[in-house]
Amino acid sequence: MENRLIIFDGNAILHRAYHAMPKLTNYKGEHIEALYGMISILVKTISDLRPTHIIFCFDEEGENFRHKILKTYQENRSHPDDDLISQIKKAPDLINAIGIPVYSHNGFEADDLIGTIAKKAVEDTPLVFGQIVVVTGDRDLLQLVDDRNHISLFMPQNGMTQAVMYDEEKARQRMGVLPSQIADLKGLVGDMSDNYKGVPGIGPKTACSLLAQFGSFSEIYKNLEKIPEKIRNKLIEGCESGELSYKLAQIVTDVDIVIDFDKASKWDLVSREALAKYEEIGFRSLVERIKKTAKEISKKQQTSLF
Repeated sequence: MENRLIIFDGNAILHRAYHAMPKLTNYKGEHIEALYGMISILVKTISDLRPTHIIFCFDEEGENFRHKILKTYQENRSHPDDDLISQIKKAPDLINAIGIPVYSHNGFEADDLIGTIAKKAVEDTPLVFGQIVVVTGDRDLLQLVDDRNHISLFMPQNGMTQAVMYDEEKARQRMGVLPSQIADLKGLVGDMSDNYKGVPGIGPKTACSLLAQFGSFSEIYKNLEKIPEKIRNKLIEGCESGELSYKLAQIVTDVDIVIDFDKASKWDLVSREALAKYEEIGFRSLVERIKKTAKEISKKQQTSLF
């Protein structure tokens, strides 16, 4: 059985679950829909992809290094509901109870942790992973997709009932550029959700055309004389904003963290600690589905030994 690593973008999954699920409360009157949805996605992913190793990454509270570069970074995002915040705080303990290691790092986003872990899984572990899958609702992480290194992205769709697996070609179809060019694209067109502008006046169609011709943000600026005057002038005038946007868009892949990949293989959906945590939170109807999935996995693992 080949090693298969699944890396979950905890915050993105919680946000998606919170907005996709009907409002749910437990016996204490506490909201649990985001936690319920997160575990539902975890169980479905395990059932569909049969991972050997699982890791969760979460954002830390407070500002990260991108806020130091741009004070208004993500300023236009609405503040999460208190009901969601309370569930975000509980999520790491729930995941740890299942035996899944959780990683976060002050000053960085979960995206950066995911990028770093994916790189380490390829370059910095004696384990050989036949597949590395990032589970997220955030298309920014498409820039990590890498066919050569077997890194793909699994994105829930239609609420949480379906998911799409992105390889390089599917990512290109969605974004208009290769995964390795997504940060270059954002350097040119910006990102309204993160509140950086790119190069004013350069839209997605022009940006994709430029990247198809020159390959990268830096190469575009090295070849300004080959670009029509009207577009060239916009690039020159918006150079500083574009460079800032390009820097903000890049996922960091060298965060200073030590990853215990062996620990990532010790998860158990129905351990004593996990079942106690499900009961504490109030997962009544979900527990039977979790037990069923765990039993199916155990049967398939036993069958594969013979």
